[in-house]
Amino acid sequence: MGEKTFRPIIIWLFIGAALVFAMVVIGGITRLTHSGLSMVDWNLISGAIPPLSEGQWLNTFEQYQKFPEFQKLNYNFTLDDFKQIFWWEYLHRLLGRIIGIVFLIPYFYFLFKNKIDSKLNRKLLLILALGAFQGFMGWYMVKSGLVDVPYVSHYRLAAHLITALITFVAIIWTAFGLMFHGRNTRGSFDRSLIRMTRIFIFALFIQIIYGAFVAGLKAGFVYNTFPLMGDSWMPEAVTALNPLYLNFIKGLAGVQFAHRIIAYLVFALGIVIFFKGKSSDLGKTQKGGLASMIIMLNIQLLLGISALIFKVPVTLGVLHQVGAFMLVFFAIFFYHRLLAPKNNVKSKLEFFDSDIKKAS
Repeated sequence: MGEKTFRPIIIWLFIGAALVFAMVVIGGITRLTHSGLSMVDWNLISGAIPPLSEGQWLNTFEQYQKFPEFQKLNYNFTLDDFKQIFWWEYLHRLLGRIIGIVFLIPYFYFLFKNKIDSKLNRKLLLILALGAFQGFMGWYMVKSGLVDVPYVSHYRLAAHLITALITFVAIIWTAFGLMFHGRNTRGSFDRSLIRMTRIFIFALFIQIIYGAFVAGLKAGFVYNTFPLMGDSWMPEAVTALNPLYLNFIKGLAGVQFAHRIIAYLVFALGIVIFFKGKSSDLGKTQKGGLASMIIMLNIQLLLGISALIFKVPVTLGVLHQVGAFMLVFFAIFFYHRLLAPKNNVKSKLEFFDSDIKKAS
């Protein structure tokens, strides 16, 4: 049994992953256009319908005027100005509802048709739970900007993004397991390559969290030079706060400095993995995964530098976020293929590896 057996489920999972990816892209645009606080309430059903009449628009705008973003930042907004920021947040939430439907309806269909066995069902239920939690984290993040300060918490922003990333990884890992079910991997390599790739992915996750910190604190608008930060590698502002650790979770200069340093670490790890992989006897899919990962790593580095130098224009900011998810995709693919069975040895993949038998 292989890919054909599970093809409908695989297609469904990749469509879901693509929608989560689109959700992140629109979320990035929403953040960069300062649109995220334009919808001040959350109604799961009625909120799916936008204002349709002039009266409804005026009522929605009046609700927005009661909150800090209008009172402290956008007090000169007209109704037309408000509509421009409203639509991005509305689209973001609408896509979240669509994702819920796209996951739930096929899930129950496959379950009814006995296409899902108990092991796969546990994985899918976890994915559904992650999706629901992601929706909660989105509203929890927005709430932080509706109290006193008209900015969302960068901690909650990071939690919202990383939950989306974990959901994305869970979906594609499950899809890869189904897609390559029953296929062995030809190749020979030192087990340290697996460990190094695991460290690379962990460092990449930390880097993405720091990317969210940079975005939430608007730390990308300071020290817009590269490779130096202003006139030095580490300006005094990096350690200005006391105690020292606060600089790397709250200070603009400290957070940007950490984001740069981790970027160097991720890049160095990627290069070491590349040369170690080149000197190994990798299989075809392993070679493809490694090449894709390294190409995307270089593109992502260039996007990050460009976004910094040009003071984070919307296009480059969104592309940099897209690049992060694409890099994760290729890194997870490469890691998955490294863990695949070789020479008919039983797979040692973790929870999300699929050795699923077709349900009767």
